[in-house]
Amino acid sequence: MNGAPTRLNTTALVKDRALKAGFDLVRITTAADFLEDRQVALKRIDEGLMDGLPWYNQSRVTRGASPNQLLPGARSIICLALNYFLGDSTEEESGQTGDRKPDESGPYTGKIARYARGRDYHRVMKRRMRDLVTDLTALLKVEVSAHWYVDDGPMLDRAAAARSGLGWFGKNTNILTGELGSWVFLGQIITDLELEPDPPLKKSCGSCVRCIDACPTGAIVGPYVVDNTRCISFQTIENRGPIPIDLRPAMLDWVFGCDICQEVCPVNRKETPTREPALGQHRLSVANLVEILEMTEARFLERFAGTPIMRAKRVGLQRNACVALGNLRAVESIPALTSALAKGAPLVRSHAAWALGKIGGVVAASALREASNVETDKDVLSEICLAASVSSADPIEEGVRDLP
Repeated sequence: MNGAPTRLNTTALVKDRALKAGFDLVRITTAADFLEDRQVALKRIDEGLMDGLPWYNQSRVTRGASPNQLLPGARSIICLALNYFLGDSTEEESGQTGDRKPDESGPYTGKIARYARGRDYHRVMKRRMRDLVTDLTALLKVEVSAHWYVDDGPMLDRAAAARSGLGWFGKNTNILTGELGSWVFLGQIITDLELEPDPPLKKSCGSCVRCIDACPTGAIVGPYVVDNTRCISFQTIENRGPIPIDLRPAMLDWVFGCDICQEVCPVNRKETPTREPALGQHRLSVANLVEILEMTEARFLERFAGTPIMRAKRVGLQRNACVALGNLRAVESIPALTSALAKGAPLVRSHAAWALGKIGGVVAASALREASNVETDKDVLSEICLAASVSSADPIEEGVRDLP
């Protein structure tokens, strides 16, 4: 650049280089504290709506609402979005096409949220943000001080996106963009550069409540309010323990995340495929549920290393597969569920029992009865007894034998 760059020139340069770095949207906001968003987030914590996420606490929110705590001397926030929309895969590990219905031939499959179907987006986003800062430092001939975040740091990412005009809050609490809907990853670069801020958008969801009505677990308890503990995404990814029994039937065949509230959103009618090759690298839209149940740790790592699915861990994914098989009434999966009931981790055994109870029938009931005679974990035995009581065959009476 010739001469001393003005704030407008620098802002134009930043936006131009961000788009050339591969980001789909870029907007700017100031580094002022997010006072209102901080209060909203703290209230959610106080009300128990963020239970199950111990890392999402008051200290994190307070830091994330104050950009100058994250980067002393911060002046601006570069808000970025990367489109991740992928249609249903045409070729899966299971050999199936698209989403399988229970009455079709072939393996039973569970659904994977679109954001998790490619390479881990944290790596993709952070590499691009790092390269952008390096590029700006070279072009501006000044050392650009910056910290960058995706969604694994304290930054209030959606608050920044909304204030910058990148998008607006939907009633499902996702950020909706006019260009790409909510199928975007959000990133923020806090910097000491003095940039021209963009105004917030004057848009809202109006009277639309489609996402609220469509949520099968009732997790969207009101406009712009989500009860994290009822969300399918939380239960299939972040929850390390048993999935509440009352929620299991409503989780349908989702094994990692959920897209329902996004799929019904009118803003998402325009579906633009991502330009990022890494996000389409694995093309996972569905997963073979029986194969998941039978996976060793080595096979799990081989199949899912480098993808967001690693966050659920093998045992968590197997637990989720049991719930999906139970909801699909997958009779053909009884042998695999019976094996999981005998050899799986306690968390998997308890959910395999539930699935067998949902499937019902003589064979499932026999598997439950045999397991009740050898099971040593009290929690698993309780699940076995409960599953048998709702099965179509003779129930197993709880307390039929004493545990050591």
